[in-house]
Amino acid sequence: MTRQILQDIENRTFDLIVVGAGINGTGIARDAAMRGLRVLVLDKGDISSGTTQWATRLIHGGLRYLEHYEVPLVRESLRDRETLLRIAPHLVKPLKFTVPIYERSSRGPGMIRLGMIGYDILSYDKSVPNHKMLSRDAALREYPGLNPDSLKAAATYYDCQVEYAERVAVENAVSAVQNGAEVITYAEVKRLLFEDGGSRVVGVEFEDLLDGGAHTARAPVTVNVAGPWVDRVLSGAGAFGFTSERTDGGGRSDEGRMIGGTKGSHIIVDPFPGAPKNAIYVEARKDGRPYFIVPWNERYLIGTTDLRYEGDLDHVQATEEEIDYLLEETNYVIPDAGLTRDSVLFTYSGVRPLPYASEGAEGAISRSHIVFDHAKGKSVAGGRIKVSGGGSPKAEGLLSIVGGKLTTYRNLGRQTTDVVYKKLGAKPPKSATDRVPLPGGKTPDLAAFTEEFRSSSGLPDVLARRLVRLYGARAYDVLAEAGDDDSLKEPLTSPPAIETGLMGCEVLYAFRKEMAEKLSDVLLRRTMVAYGPKVALDVDEAAAQVAVEHLGWSEERAKQEVEDYREWIKRYTPKALREHESAGA
Repeated sequence: MTRQILQDIENRTFDLIVVGAGINGTGIARDAAMRGLRVLVLDKGDISSGTTQWATRLIHGGLRYLEHYEVPLVRESLRDRETLLRIAPHLVKPLKFTVPIYERSSRGPGMIRLGMIGYDILSYDKSVPNHKMLSRDAALREYPGLNPDSLKAAATYYDCQVEYAERVAVENAVSAVQNGAEVITYAEVKRLLFEDGGSRVVGVEFEDLLDGGAHTARAPVTVNVAGPWVDRVLSGAGAFGFTSERTDGGGRSDEGRMIGGTKGSHIIVDPFPGAPKNAIYVEARKDGRPYFIVPWNERYLIGTTDLRYEGDLDHVQATEEEIDYLLEETNYVIPDAGLTRDSVLFTYSGVRPLPYASEGAEGAISRSHIVFDHAKGKSVAGGRIKVSGGGSPKAEGLLSIVGGKLTTYRNLGRQTTDVVYKKLGAKPPKSATDRVPLPGGKTPDLAAFTEEFRSSSGLPDVLARRLVRLYGARAYDVLAEAGDDDSLKEPLTSPPAIETGLMGCEVLYAFRKEMAEKLSDVLLRRTMVAYGPKVALDVDEAAAQVAVEHLGWSEERAKQEVEDYREWIKRYTPKALREHESAGA
């Protein structure tokens, strides 16, 4: 779990190199390591610092995929939804959804009912309730904030929410390391290594972005699971005829392009008049696109948009047009909301790593995944999606992952590891990721564990609940980082809240046990305080001081880390930063 491996990585033996430490990359690494493969994971950023941290944070079967006849994807998603409820109960929770049906809706009550019945049938092994249809009057009684104008009926059903998708990826990475994998973040793959006249990939060359220097690592199989950056990794291969620059601004030319990502943006607001107690799933008036209004992290998450994106993959930001779109649509469906631009606490945007499609509706692009074998020039696992790129000339030892959903990451990991074993000429052992809980899920009864921790931890209730909410069964391990220093069990902000009550022991745990390298990693993807109303601007300096006092940081480094974090968070257009700067802080 340290960067010391870089000192002799050229002499290490690996079976598999995974390029990308998002939810799919860490899921592949965990599955492969648990089955006995020697795994190296590389990422040019932090764990889950790409698409994973910009999701709508739902674990769902994909109700709308039924209209595109992606029945296998829906069934796969619903099955994996149940698996995640079992292996990560501290992070994945059931959530009730309501679908209001208006006269303008593209699907009436009858069609919605059929879809719901199909959804229930495909989730025959679920642990959540079946759907329920509501009359107009019943819908308004249950959700009085809804716009009654031309409301015909509503439907309710259950899916799941993962408030902190980043932590699912982090726990997959931690589990992979516990099973022998090596994970190196801030290590950018610059090119693939070839042998046999360029017909076989035997490893990668990468740059250490923290300490500098180039390194090589070798393995008989490399999996390119870099999400929206898949094409960029391939463009650095110096093969396949890929160019190193893109005419569209993202890393390569359209010829042979595999990824055609679409941008999704979200806004976060405080509770507002008429806000639903559960999630709302509704069609936008403007373009008919379905979007969500979801209770999240003590506030509301509204999104997402779906726009073709050809811009800078390393700096994706919600536009004012997207923000206005989400505000206007929400104010229409909930007339008392009265949301304005000033209501937006912050935004976030990401790019979905979907298969490239030069035309057609964004919503019609398949959300299924494929495991593309560059030796065969085709998909060898996953969905039946035809993608261009990567197949000519062919290269053994290289796989690329296209598409994929947060919900189905575990199944993707299983399928990919099966393919890797076949390429290694060995019979794959059975995957156990559907049975072995993630590290924080290793408790037979989370509710009982929570109550026991709340009564025995010695923490104020809000902080005890916070630790279990984030770390599950590892809450005691986090607290143990404080040792005999009770100050590390004190909140760094006052008064603490469940989403912002950061303690010094959490900062130390992130660096010592969860592979954080920067302050931004701690705030954004370990302790999650960056998603509070002040986006951690009230705690970033205090967190850096914990590192000064207990990890040997210099004051200069602490200052630079805070500056770097505040520069990074600007892309979230946070209200707190505007107020912070206007106050001269």
